[in-house]
Amino acid sequence: MNSLQSMLFVPGNRPERFAKALASGADSVCIDLEDAVPEAEKSSARAEAIDAIGSDLRFAVRINAVTTRHGLRDLLAIAESAQRPKLIFLPMVEHAAEVVLASRAIGDYGVRFIPLIETVLGIENAGLIAADPSVEMLMLGGADLSAQLGVTLGWEPLMLARSQLVMAAAGAGKQAIDVPYIHIDDEKGLVEESRRAKALGFAAKAAIHPAQIASIHSVFRPTAAEVAEAEDAELAFAAAKGAAVRFKGKMLEAPVMARYRQILSLKDKVDA
Repeated sequence: MNSLQSMLFVPGNRPERFAKALASGADSVCIDLEDAVPEAEKSSARAEAIDAIGSDLRFAVRINAVTTRHGLRDLLAIAESAQRPKLIFLPMVEHAAEVVLASRAIGDYGVRFIPLIETVLGIENAGLIAADPSVEMLMLGGADLSAQLGVTLGWEPLMLARSQLVMAAAGAGKQAIDVPYIHIDDEKGLVEESRRAKALGFAAKAAIHPAQIASIHSVFRPTAAEVAEAEDAELAFAAAKGAAVRFKGKMLEAPVMARYRQILSLKDKVDA
């Protein structure tokens, strides 16, 4: 089970922000080489990202699309580096072949990929994309998708796409990351959208500012009470030798226990 509940993006051309991003407490910090970096600074940002990778295992990298020259240069530079990130975000993925290309370019170094699904075609092919063995999670790219649909980057316009992405990921045994909440000063709105995303099946939410991390964790990480209930459920289910058993007014059986075990897999994150 993936342990990410938060992913903070930081521009690759702003290395002075890298340490602050790590200090936010985010589960992972993604150095962005794509949208956040202007054309003239792509090469220097790539060098900064590769230099930073070796300093902390929490650093991930979002490269440029593998269908572009900058994306191919990003892949080759990472492949030829002595330090490689554990996670690489692949933007604008529409076909499973793009993940195969990235995986072959990097080689067998244990690097995992998180494709960003940002177009209608990407949503349609999300199940095939998620099925690649090198894919860790899927992420919704809401800005590009909302632009293609001609809608606002809000909850209602993208709810169907969110549902489709979660189901595609789950069908491949993977989890999904929700799009960042772009209203940085609206903590109440962030919490509400995070709750909706979690209820829909997302395992994590991306962020664009360090101040958003605590709110995201307050929703996606289990509380001490939730962990205690899950532990009690595990004991009750074991005592029943795996048979259905009444527990706190509801029936415990294997599918219900699967959810409790997801909570227990995150017990080390309580009050973290």
